[in-house]
Amino acid sequence: MQEPQPTTPFALTDTFGPAGNRILALARVLAIGGGLIFVGLVVMSVISIVGRKTFDFVVPGDVEVLQMLAACAAASFFPYCHLRHGDVKVDFFTHRLPRKALWILDAIGSLLVGLFGALLAWRTWAGAMSLKDAGETSMILAWPVWIPQALMVPGFALLAIAGLYLFVHQLRMAHGGRP
Repeated sequence: MQEPQPTTPFALTDTFGPAGNRILALARVLAIGGGLIFVGLVVMSVISIVGRKTFDFVVPGDVEVLQMLAACAAASFFPYCHLRHGDVKVDFFTHRLPRKALWILDAIGSLLVGLFGALLAWRTWAGAMSLKDAGETSMILAWPVWIPQALMVPGFALLAIAGLYLFVHQLRMAHGGRP
């Protein structure tokens, strides 16, 4: 059986310059933090479910905590995924294009990801500040709802930075440059 080929010319060999390596390191730390949050949520859920079924014990507000923190953790994975080219790509029509054309198309895609990340960061922050002004809290634990929403902003902001960095990086590589 034959090993599948990478979908882009740089999927396995992309090297970044010093700025890109710093962005990648920060994205890695953010993704690890998100993973640790998910591990904590799993432990809390197991304790709550097992406690409910066997000891008549429930973690108060477990569903609220799960909903609020899962969103924060999920947002933290996007920058690392984009920098490692883990995005879903439909390359049915483009996989046979020349290498330079693939770089340019992926640069345009990275630009769109960067702009979308900036839009998400901006609107998520605006929504969090609106919730803060309204004083909205969760039903059971009465936690301020704006805090978990604001915790999503760093992931989206770093996604914007990563997308814009990859846009410049991929254009430079398309024109025979170095990282």
